[in-house]
Amino acid sequence: MNGLLIRPYRDGDAPALAQIFHRAVRDGAQDHYSERERAAWSPAIPEGSEWVARLTVADTIVAECDGTPAGFMTINTGTGFLDFAYVAPEQMGRGVAEVLYAVIEGRARVAGCRVLETEASKLAERFFMRRGWHLVARQSVDRGGVAIPNAVMRKPLTLREAVA
Repeated sequence: MNGLLIRPYRDGDAPALAQIFHRAVRDGAQDHYSERERAAWSPAIPEGSEWVARLTVADTIVAECDGTPAGFMTINTGTGFLDFAYVAPEQMGRGVAEVLYAVIEGRARVAGCRVLETEASKLAERFFMRRGWHLVARQSVDRGGVAIPNAVMRKPLTLREAVA
């Protein structure tokens, strides 16, 4: 992808990443979740110290396209949990998620993670399956009395994969 830069999270990124998260849920996931589910999942653009903490406690990687944030992913390299994987709706299908994911998995391998885990949306589930993840269970997460379905997924990181 032309003009794509992958970089670590920086102080000051939180508002732009909050916009990406909110728009990805509200607009990007509209073919997979009802309006009610999307409104419960992201009722407003996240802000404040709790949002910043979720981005800074993990290893957060940001994709920029021509200087503008286009997506981000986070992983806790201590536990192998991939928390956020969001791309701006206008950037979906352009390779942003693929590049972000390659960096995240590489960081996890370098940190010594043996297993990656996530709770994938219906939209993200196919993306992860194509990268060797396996479905562990289907679940619903309650957000304000609305059940939002997702998939608990896991990917073992074997030595063979690391050198392949």
